[in-house]
Amino acid sequence: MFIDKAKIYIKAGDGGNGAVAFHREKYIASGGPDGGDGGKGGDIVFVVDDNISTLADFKYKRKYKAPKGNDGSGGRRNGKKAEDLIIKVPRGTVIREAESGAVMSDMSSDEPFIAAKGGKGGWGNTHFATPTRQTPRFAKPGQPGEEWEVTLELKLLADVGLLGFPNVGKSSFISVVSQAKPIVADYHFTTITPVLGVVSMGEGNSFVIADIPGLIEGASEGVGLGHEFLRHVERCRMLLHIVDVAGSEGRDPIEDFEKINLELERFNPELSKCPQIVAANKIDLATDEQLQTFKEYIKSKGYEYFEMCAPISEGTKEVINAVAAKLATLPPVKRYEKEEIPLEIIMKKQDTGYEIVEQDGIYFVEAPWLVRIVNSVNLDDYESLQYLQRVLISSGIIDGLREQGVQEGDTVDIYGFEFDFVN
Repeated sequence: MFIDKAKIYIKAGDGGNGAVAFHREKYIASGGPDGGDGGKGGDIVFVVDDNISTLADFKYKRKYKAPKGNDGSGGRRNGKKAEDLIIKVPRGTVIREAESGAVMSDMSSDEPFIAAKGGKGGWGNTHFATPTRQTPRFAKPGQPGEEWEVTLELKLLADVGLLGFPNVGKSSFISVVSQAKPIVADYHFTTITPVLGVVSMGEGNSFVIADIPGLIEGASEGVGLGHEFLRHVERCRMLLHIVDVAGSEGRDPIEDFEKINLELERFNPELSKCPQIVAANKIDLATDEQLQTFKEYIKSKGYEYFEMCAPISEGTKEVINAVAAKLATLPPVKRYEKEEIPLEIIMKKQDTGYEIVEQDGIYFVEAPWLVRIVNSVNLDDYESLQYLQRVLISSGIIDGLREQGVQEGDTVDIYGFEFDFVN
């Protein structure tokens, strides 16, 4: 079963709690606090697995939770860090925050992506000992792990996308120019899932062709196989449009060509700008007049034009050579850049309450919904720091700090992120 879209819930592990404990030893009257810190919660990590070709596994399992970190204990023993939860996806999967649609990661490389960070472990009471408070009887709980609802969308990584109506010969073409073995038969929609084929042009030189299931008029609105597979064209560096020049099924080849391009433009206007080569197939069934009329039309539109009979490999080599030459002039396969999740989405559906506790001149802000924001802050990026400032102002935390008596230069701590307060 080919499934290329899914929605799942992910939850990183909570941090373990810090321990409240005191050193006890014979002949030692007061050993002092020795509670250990909690362990960090497990991350949710996505990795690419080239042995997976669909998102079918996510149809049956939709919730993924990483384990919690272990609690700290006496003797200054820190809790054990929890194991990360690894989620494998096919190459080309785009991960988005479900509600906003913001891109979190494009899984096109081998680099793992931490989608949800585990909570930090809470401090044991050892950290809170001071000359005036030698027996602190409190510790900090572990921080909650991040949680998201995300959509997974597979967009195939292919250099060339094959376009054309059903039964124009796309499957025959890809079967003779690559090692792919699609179903080839004389009826519509023999290809019902995208097929990838690697075309070798010699040692160290190859490219990938994607046979996209046949489009028909109205596909961008869901007709036929609809737009279910149009998304797989979006990454292609160029398009190879195969047309039944003989009109063997009673259709006009020029109308076929125009209708497919119209569907592409309706689905995504950028696709109409994608470089395109046109291959007239089934020339053995076409008349000289049909060939000449179609050739003149395509040439007048400014497209490169080739003729072939795919089942017997006539003309296919010339087509492949032209495709390879064109690819050499084009930029690499499209990558989706990470996008900022809107602040209102992060705060929506969240309990945006907070608690401020002052201890030894440090103002600790407790607000579980802030964890994911604090974890994403880049100290070297001015816009990132400005983003955090907007969050603190809009949520009322800055006003809350002032009400608690914070003064300029006092230290504010938000889950380990410390800064000096500025009025």
